[in-house]
This record gives sequence, structure tokens and C-alpha cells, in this order.
Amino acid sequence: MTKNFKILAEFIKDMSSETPDAESYFFVKDNILKYNLDIVINSKPLKNQLIEVNTSLKFEDKEPNEKKSHFEIVYASIVKIDEEIKDKKDLEKIILCDVQNQIFPNLERAFLNLLHNSGFPEVKLEKKIDFTELYKQRSA
Repeated sequence: MTKNFKILAEFIKDMSSETPDAESYFFVKDNILKYNLDIVINSKPLKNQLIEVNTSLKFEDKEPNEKKSHFEIVYASIVKIDEEIKDKKDLEKIILCDVQNQIFPNLERAFLNLLHNSGFPEVKLEKKIDFTELYKQRSA
């Protein structure tokens, strides 16, 4: 398959780590394995076949705890789409699958650095995210 897009730039658009106090830090340290990772992908058209794709990762405790930390990163990619791409389904696959597969190693490294530098060096993303499979499930 020929590549029908090119990533012109990728950068961290926004990054946040919030742990309100030492008590919360120690509580989170003991419970961080219960945290869930959420991924949200959205895009907005720019001009001249350019699209800004924003991939957000949130790592948070879904339980109603008073003591919690919040970690989030928004990673932007500026993507040039080939002019032959006219079908909405093809465009969707590029944004939700192909671009994600290409940028995710950099995004994952940045996100893990955020977590590790926030005092949680033990956190790893154990499961590799299969964007192709997620895309197939979404369109099924």
C-alpha cells in the first residue's frame, strides 16, 4: 500500500500532571496500577490538504477517591493528505489508524517521561495499543 499522507510536524500541544499534596502522592503510588488510560483522537482541517490531528492520553483513577493524581498529554500532528484521497472512510482510517501507528512511539515516550518525572517511575504501558484493531472494531 502506498503512503497517502505525510506527517509534517508533531509536537506536545499540552501536558499536565497534577498531584495535590504528599498524602495524595503516597496514596496514588500505592494505587496507580488501578489507573486507566483513555485515548481520544480528534482532528480539524487546516488548508491545502493539511489536517491537525490531536491525540490525547489521560491516565486517571475512575474510582471516587479524594486522593488522586491526574495525568494528561495532548500530542498534535500536522498531516498532509494526498489530493487523491476524497473518500471520508479513507481519511478516517488515515487519522485514526495510520497516523496513530506512526506517532505513537514518540507520544508514548513523552507520556511515560511525564509519569516518571512526576514521581511514578514504576508505570509502564504494558499493553501495546493496536490502532488498526481499534479502527476495525469501530467500523464494524
